[in-house]
Amino acid sequence: MTRRVTGDYRDSISLNGPWQFVTDPDDDGREEGWDGPGDWPDHARTRARTVDVPHAWQELEEYRDYTGTAWYRRTVSVEPAERERVRLRFGAVDYETTVWVNGEEIGSNRGGYLPFELDATDAITSGENEIVLEVVDPEDVSEIPHGKQGEPWYHRISGIWQDVSLEIVPERRVSGIEVTPNLEDDTARVDVDVAGVDSETGQTATIDIEVTREDETVARTDATVDADGSATATLAIDEAEYWSPENPVLYDVGVELEVEGSVVDRDEDYFGMRSIETRDGRLFLNGEPYYMRGALDQGLYPKTLYRPFSDDLFEREVRIAKELGFNLLRKHIKPAHPDFLEQADRQGLLVWEEPANPTVHTERSKREVRDQLEGMIRRDYNRPSVIVWSLYNEEWGIGNPQGLDEETSLWEDEKKQEYLADLYEETKARDPTRIVCDNSGWAHVATDLNDYHRYFVSPDRAEAWADDLEEITSSPADNYGATMTDPEDAPLIVSEFGTWGMCDTPAIEEFYGDRPPWFDHEFLAEGLKRPAGYRDRFADSTLSEVFEDWSALAEEWQWREYRSIKDVIEQMRVHEGVAGYVITEFSDIEWEFNGILDYRREEKAFHDDFARINSDVLVRIDCETHTLRPGETLEADLVVVNDTTDAIDDELEWHAFGRSGTVPVALEGFGTERLEGAISLEVPADAVEGVTTDELAVSLADLASNEEPVTVVPDVASGDGGGDVAVYAATEPIAAALSSAGAGFDVVDSLEAADVAILTDPDDEARAYVEDGGTALVVPTESGAMADEQFFDYRDLPEKESWNLVACLFYRDSDVLAEYVDTVPGWELEGCYPYDVVADVDRERDEVHVGYVEGWLANWSAAVCAREFGEGTVAACTFRLTGDTDNPVGDAILAALVDDLGAT
Repeated sequence: MTRRVTGDYRDSISLNGPWQFVTDPDDDGREEGWDGPGDWPDHARTRARTVDVPHAWQELEEYRDYTGTAWYRRTVSVEPAERERVRLRFGAVDYETTVWVNGEEIGSNRGGYLPFELDATDAITSGENEIVLEVVDPEDVSEIPHGKQGEPWYHRISGIWQDVSLEIVPERRVSGIEVTPNLEDDTARVDVDVAGVDSETGQTATIDIEVTREDETVARTDATVDADGSATATLAIDEAEYWSPENPVLYDVGVELEVEGSVVDRDEDYFGMRSIETRDGRLFLNGEPYYMRGALDQGLYPKTLYRPFSDDLFEREVRIAKELGFNLLRKHIKPAHPDFLEQADRQGLLVWEEPANPTVHTERSKREVRDQLEGMIRRDYNRPSVIVWSLYNEEWGIGNPQGLDEETSLWEDEKKQEYLADLYEETKARDPTRIVCDNSGWAHVATDLNDYHRYFVSPDRAEAWADDLEEITSSPADNYGATMTDPEDAPLIVSEFGTWGMCDTPAIEEFYGDRPPWFDHEFLAEGLKRPAGYRDRFADSTLSEVFEDWSALAEEWQWREYRSIKDVIEQMRVHEGVAGYVITEFSDIEWEFNGILDYRREEKAFHDDFARINSDVLVRIDCETHTLRPGETLEADLVVVNDTTDAIDDELEWHAFGRSGTVPVALEGFGTERLEGAISLEVPADAVEGVTTDELAVSLADLASNEEPVTVVPDVASGDGGGDVAVYAATEPIAAALSSAGAGFDVVDSLEAADVAILTDPDDEARAYVEDGGTALVVPTESGAMADEQFFDYRDLPEKESWNLVACLFYRDSDVLAEYVDTVPGWELEGCYPYDVVADVDRERDEVHVGYVEGWLANWSAAVCAREFGEGTVAACTFRLTGDTDNPVGDAILAALVDDLGAT
């Protein structure tokens, strides 16, 4: 948003550009008179430097870790006329600002994200004027809204980080315009605030309001300014066109102020005819059902932090978001940049806005959150793209997600619940044009949205995600700390989820031209979140043997990210209980590489494919299984999801294993149709040669396409010598799998007779067997967990939701399993992903078949590895190969490992 300079009534002088800047670590600038006219004292002047405003001082290496007080100074030449006011306008300064003009203090502001204006008229003189700012950003930000600045997240941001200007305006002027559209009768109520009109003198003031579209007048009226300086008028918008992402129609509104028959000022803005509401568990945009397909956007950039690093970046971001199929971005834990909102308005993209959060819940933090909310609403009231206000995120600043001694949980604290409900009602009353989310993620109290933050990885935890979806959609009230609004009425939105996909880190380093400072944040967990040393960890693990270089690793990891989010999104889209989603996140941010784009806003490997699963129309291929044996039947439902209001009546085409077919589909707008048993295809033996993976591909005219991998494993999965290896199996299902015609191993009933022992809970006898020269393979118990306490140390992996799991990577690094497992495993291991990994891996000692890392290559472990133990050999396979997984790839892996161990 930009407030335009109009006619001959106003003028604006940009104060962007060079300012003198100096830090004040001893906080003695006021005492020494740094606020006065003239130069700073010698000891300050010698340390001062020129900075280019807007900036955050953390952009400069020497001030990267500085918190406290800093000073800015510059001059400007002004020639104001009589009956004009001179006002200094700041887009945003973080955090507490005091301003002097020619040595006279003209005012102060507290808040780091929103605009403020100070009247400098009485301090300004004709000619050269000196402006001085003191900016204080304290080290302790627990009580002030700071979002994700500092520990445990990202960079701190301090200073003048948005535009600065000197505005010369009439004494009697329009000071505010708010437009409230009403789509029930196609009218727009215009509320105008006027400054400088003295009603006690009997002055008559009126306003003339004109609404135009593309320079054509749409409506016009006038109104009298009341004694309190306000005026209101309602205008009918003939043949109104409604704003939406698909049709971002905007109207301009101009207001002229007339005093005693003379026009003294004109101001203008724009707005959209748009409504948003929730009912019966659904979102409605302009009265039509609407499905939210969003991404979290944190608005942080390499090198420039809160500022875009190129002039066209906001335009490009919005355009790319729409190309990727998103209809919304959730601007996370800080108010959106106003220039971004203008691009969202003009190109057509919904925005979910939320204030920056404090850490603790005190009288000051509550007051500053309220002030910030009011400032956001005042600044962005006319922006049609903004449809949601959040009040808090995950209890930050109201509950106790940090485990602080002095805080209580929003789940249990009735006083906090009452405060939040009151704030919800206040926000709804202040802005009835938008919906409000009280506490994003959980512990709702009074809310228009019942949103969840759920981090599942797929296919590793695909079944667990399906179960979780059923649980949350069947029991929405469980996500509420108190039910002061109806959980059944609020749309269910999964507003955070996602999977990591490693970035092209050398390209990021090249972009910086130096080592990115966030590589070394000491508050980040080393390796997991802290990139420092990533090259050494790559070289020291077996990753360097598997991947030619970092770029090869990054590309494979990004495809793993896509496989995961594809299934997670598709499961939500076909579930009638889910009204939308917001993926974490639109771009990588510093050390978090879970973006659809990287930190530079460049494409990742799966960029072109992502839009297919995030488009208006989706075809989900719901396979009964992704792994088959020759002669088995490939069964799949097809689910068509239509987020548009247009009906679909067409044919789906499918292709797999050289066969094809069509399936008719007909459904209304904004509907979902499951075509049960749409595909039933026997996979004949002559259609595959060896282990074969093919794509089951479907397409629906030019509306949608999709594909799923299907792996076919021949019956004979063991090596030629399988029958020569005598195997002892601890459980009957494993014994049956190994002795089947397909595997053909000789299963014996004692350790002493075995060449290879398959163990689930090895005891002292098993330990002695291996130490004396035996060979053993330890596999999970029927529960899927490792019970071994004899040979390996394990680290358990969560069986359901896990932030660490969405940041992990399994990778194959030996030839033993190469026939069955991709370099980075995918759906071929459906139902087999482990609940444990071997934690005590040693590259010199162990033969790693499948490795495992998390984040920036932390917690290097193994899902499959072997080591010498005494005189014998023992291997661990933590994949859930229990003999009854009904996955032929799992059976083949088990046979291949036995073959390999038997050969030694």
